[in-house]
This record gives sequence, structure tokens and C-alpha cells, in this order.
Amino acid sequence: MIGLISATAAGAAARDRLAAAWPDRTRVYDGPVGAAVRRAFAECEQLVCFLATGAVVRLVAPLLGDKVADPGVVCVDEGGRFAVPLLGGHAGGANALAREVAELLGAQPVVTTATDAVGLPGLDTLGLPVEGEVAAVTRALLDGEPVALETEVAWPLPPLPCTGSSAAGGYAVRVTDRAVEPGAREVLLRPPTLVVGVGASRGAPAEEVLEVIEGALREAGLSRRSVASLATVDAKAEEPGILEAAARLGVPVVTYSAGELASVAVPNPSEAPLAAVGTPSVAEAAALREGGELLVPKRKSGGSPAMATCAVVRRPGRGRLAVVGLGPGARDLLTPRAKDELRRASVLVGLDQYVDQIRDLLRPGTRILESGLGAEEERARTAVAEARRGHAVALIGSGDAGVYAMASPALAEASADIDVVGVPGVTAALAAAALLGAPLGHDHVSISLSDLHTPWEVIERRVRAAAEADLVVTFYNPRSRGRDWQLPKALAILAEHRRPGTPVGVVRNASRPDGTARVTTLAGLDPATVDMMTVVTVGNTATRTVAGRMVTPRGYRWQEEPA
Repeated sequence: MIGLISATAAGAAARDRLAAAWPDRTRVYDGPVGAAVRRAFAECEQLVCFLATGAVVRLVAPLLGDKVADPGVVCVDEGGRFAVPLLGGHAGGANALAREVAELLGAQPVVTTATDAVGLPGLDTLGLPVEGEVAAVTRALLDGEPVALETEVAWPLPPLPCTGSSAAGGYAVRVTDRAVEPGAREVLLRPPTLVVGVGASRGAPAEEVLEVIEGALREAGLSRRSVASLATVDAKAEEPGILEAAARLGVPVVTYSAGELASVAVPNPSEAPLAAVGTPSVAEAAALREGGELLVPKRKSGGSPAMATCAVVRRPGRGRLAVVGLGPGARDLLTPRAKDELRRASVLVGLDQYVDQIRDLLRPGTRILESGLGAEEERARTAVAEARRGHAVALIGSGDAGVYAMASPALAEASADIDVVGVPGVTAALAAAALLGAPLGHDHVSISLSDLHTPWEVIERRVRAAAEADLVVTFYNPRSRGRDWQLPKALAILAEHRRPGTPVGVVRNASRPDGTARVTTLAGLDPATVDMMTVVTVGNTATRTVAGRMVTPRGYRWQEEPA
């Protein structure tokens, strides 16, 4: 919950805008400001104070406890011009909250955290448990000193400008699930790589379940902070001892049916669980169900009789492939989600000219793999291969990456061993339509006239079908130096079914500074004025030109025109 506190009418007006926009996230604290801050500080995860920063400093100073536990505090000035994260920029989420508040109020976020200011991900903001000399290693990264990145287990991290070696005494970031203590000048990141399979008799005490789990981890030299989940059979989904053990470890319980577990090959099957729950293995089979390396085979607890068993599996870190649409080219049409994915990726794969568009948005340390025109399949294979190595990868394309772009070849290569995220973008057809008016107000279709990937016979059949169905048609890749006859042919097919005066929109470099947009007619369009940077939109039989704009009505009948 976010506590909102104000002292003046102007502050209350801005406060009420946040409360109205986030009704389920916020709570307004009225009354004397000092008492309101104290109540909100005790009850909320974050605070937004519409007060001077000096006043808030004095009010919260006596309340400060622990950096990890204190709420994030953001101050907004009386004029609503600035949102300042005052406390808990990382741990309390105040930096991110300041940006949200600023966007909603039309203010400027003022983030002073060093890593955020230079685009470096904070080591304590990666979503992983962190141990060691965070401040010292972060300072070394900021100062450009050599810092080694040691990945004992693969995990898709955002880019870190680590360039040093692992020589003794140097700064280091180590990604490990082993139970080791951080050395001097070292930070340990604990990825959730371990799955603990658990079997338990009815009524098994939580202490006994925990004892067998922690004993197995200790003897194998594994960190409990890297445990991702406890896994068991459906029949034990409500077993109190397992649920309590999971709660104390801070992890979820994942369950599988007996049939699913019975299909898993295990080294130590047993007749007892087969008779009890219908599978010859619970602990080992549940841990291995999603694959991985069995680090600790089934072991029993020390009770007499033993009431719990466990097994530990290390699952490989799953790489992450984000297929990102950059939009038609204008920076303000690049979505916030796309920007987030670009900053998250440690590896960027893309066409060189698209990389140039967003190079300034990448974090320091991002590895860029760029290539020229005509290498789409190669880029797709490269991106998938990098994700399979455990990296966080962004594969970029113009417009929407799923429309005549990189998503199709990439997903044709990708298998279930990586995570794939699609990030939509504004397509060229939509950007062009917005400039032309409302040409896509009813059913429409996009057709590429390039026969590099599709035989012309197929393209022609599709154009003819769209013409007969009276669909608005947007032509991508309409004409190039070596393909100058396809657009006239396509227009001729449409002309068999539409009047010569049918409106046609011609947009070149939609949304870019040198972009142009014009409306002509089916009979008046000169194909020689069109190139590969152009999108051509041909209206249907109902499309009209109104005040110079293309309009296709939503209904099937056009309003009566004046005589």
C-alpha cells in the first residue's frame, strides 16, 4: 500500500489525482502531518509526501530502522514539478515509484541513486538474494574499475560492465547456489536454481521436514537462499508440515499428479509411496519432473520412524529471449515495455540500422550483435543460441516484431528450454493509418508485395481474394529497384473491383522527421513515387475522403452524402 500525505490545497489536489488513478494501491492519510507520516510509515510499503524534502527528512528521521525494511519515500513539491525519491530508492522501490508518480502528474523524476543515474542496474535490484560488499563492488563498477563476473550457474542477468579477471583480491560478482561466504570485495548473487522434492507421511512435523531439507542442503554445500520451490505429489498439497516448511523457507509448493511422477525415471523407486499415493517416487520424481541434475538423491529424515524424505535437483538457468518491436521509428512511439526490455537485456541482436535507433537506451555492458540486411534467419538463430546459453537477450525489429519481422524466424528456432517474451510495437500500417485519418475503420488486411519469401502466385491470389472480399488493403514492401512491376499489378487487380476514385493513402517513413503522407486515388496513384520505405493503403468501396482524410466507416452503410 502507498500512503499519501499532503499539507496544502495544492498538495491535496495532486494527492487526490494519485488516489483516483490508483484506488487499489493508495491510502490517504489526513490529519496533522506529523501524525499522518508516522502512521503511514508504520502501515505502508511506500509513501508519497506532497511536502518539502526538508520537512519530510525531519519527520521520518526518528522512524528510520533498517534499509531493507523501511518503506520507500517519495517527495513531490508544491508545484507538482518534481518527484524526488528520498528514502529506499532500491530496497523500498522509491526510484521506480518516483518515475510512476512523475509520469502520472506530468512531473520530472529526480533520481540521485548513482547506479540509476548512469543506467547501471543496482546489484540489489536484480531480484536475487544478494550477499557481500554490495556498496564497495557497486562503487568499483561506477568508477570503471575491473570487476570479475563469475557465473558458476547460468542465469539471465541484465548487463553488468564486468571486465576484470577473477584474480585474488580483485572485485568480483559471483553467481552461485553454493553455500559459500562472500570474500573481501565480493558480491554473491543467489539464483533460484534448486528444487527440493519432498515426501512426507501424514502429520509429519514441519520441524522434521525442515531438518531433512536443511541437512541435505548443508551436506551438499548448497545455499538455502537458492531454493526456488518445494515439489511434491498432489495428495500432499495440503500437508501442514510441508506447507509450514515452505513458508519458513519463503518458497512456494509445487505439486504434480501421481501419474506425472510415475512417468519420471528415478534412481531410488520404492514400493511404499506406490502403495500410498500411486507413484514409486515422490521426492526424487517431484524434484526431477521439470528436468535438471540430481544433486542429492532421496534421503530420509532422522525421526523414528522417518516421516519425511527429500531430494535436491539443480535446474539449469533458463535463458530469456525478448522479441521487441521498436515501432515505426519515432522515439515517442517506442513503448515503455520495449524500453524496459532493452535495458534488461545483456545481449542485443538486431539489424544494424535498428540498433542505431536505440543504442543510447542500452545499459553499459550490453553486448551488441548486429548485422546487415538479408540476415534475418541468422539473427534469429544467434538470438536463440545466446538465450540457450542462459543470457537475457533482446531481438529487435521495426514496427511490431511479429508482423513481417523477427518473431516468426526466432520462434521457429526456439524450443521449450528458454523463456520467450513478445513485446508489441506500433506497426507501420497503424502509424500510416493515423497520419491518413481512419482508413482501417472496418475489416482490413496487410499484404507484403515482396516475393523474396513468398512466390508471386501466392501473393497475387491473396490480393485477388482481398479485392473480392472488399477489404481495405495495406501494402508493405510495395516497390523496389528490382521489383517495379508488382505494385501496378496489385493495383490493377483491385481496380477490377473498385471505382477509380477509391481513396489511396501513401505514407513514407511514417512518424519520422522526414516522413510524408498524402491521399490520392486508385486511378491517380503513380507507382513510380513509391519505394520500400512506403506503405500504401487502398480503401474499400465504402472508404471516402473527408476534409482531406481517408475514412472507412465502421458500419456497412455510409451516411448519406449531401446532394
